[in-house]
Amino acid sequence: MEITPGVFVAVVVVTFLCEYMNVSLGMGYGSTLTPLLLVAGFLPLQVVPAVLLGDLVGGIIGGFSHHKFGNIRLDFRRDEELLKRRLWGLGYIPSSLDSKVIFILTVFGSIGAIVAVFFAVSIPRIALETYIGGMILLIGLIILARGNRGFAFSWKGLIGIGLISAFNKGASGGGYGPLVTGGQIISGRDAKSSIGSTTLAEALICIVAFVSYVLVKGDIHWRLATAITIGSVIASPLAALTTKRMRTGNLRVVIGVLVTVLGALTLVRTYVLN
Repeated sequence: MEITPGVFVAVVVVTFLCEYMNVSLGMGYGSTLTPLLLVAGFLPLQVVPAVLLGDLVGGIIGGFSHHKFGNIRLDFRRDEELLKRRLWGLGYIPSSLDSKVIFILTVFGSIGAIVAVFFAVSIPRIALETYIGGMILLIGLIILARGNRGFAFSWKGLIGIGLISAFNKGASGGGYGPLVTGGQIISGRDAKSSIGSTTLAEALICIVAFVSYVLVKGDIHWRLATAITIGSVIASPLAALTTKRMRTGNLRVVIGVLVTVLGALTLVRTYVLN
């Protein structure tokens, strides 16, 4: 599809809205933007790398904007004390809790995405989408059922979320944000920290995906990628500020409702619209 000045501006505006929702609530970027671009007439091979690049750049800016506004605290210096206690001073573990969460989500998320490449081709599409939609729906219902009651934090639960959500993204292209954001809340994280951590972790995983795409395909629709990136960059700081100003209790309810709706829509699309 040819990108005229009008189409370029339209893509920027649509991307702005999708990235604003993504960075402020931790979900909804790829699952919203990609179908809209495909309906507009762009080819999948044009859309996928452009969306990955926009998510990469916008997510990094959004993640550090969340840090600036106090939604998360980033400190990627080595946690020397913890390393001495657990790993005899070897390896790398970042210092702050939020950085640890992002590190775990990125590392295990990369593993999950790689596993998906090898196993997703053998899974029937309807079974895969039913599994993803059902899991997202269940997490949303759990968040709503718990209300404002807290959850006990679990590192094991966080590792599982990182593996499963990235497997979903690698296998189907979607299902990452709702699972990681909602799953973190179920694992005991507060809503604002969950959103900020998801934003940056997803961006870091997109680096691997985008570089892999460039190495394998090597063909990028740069005008489309530029329009998407501009919209993402403009939206990210404003979205992080919105998260900062929202009350945590209200934010948890909004996330619960949105995750539930996205899960239900996935199942409806699988069994009704296909």
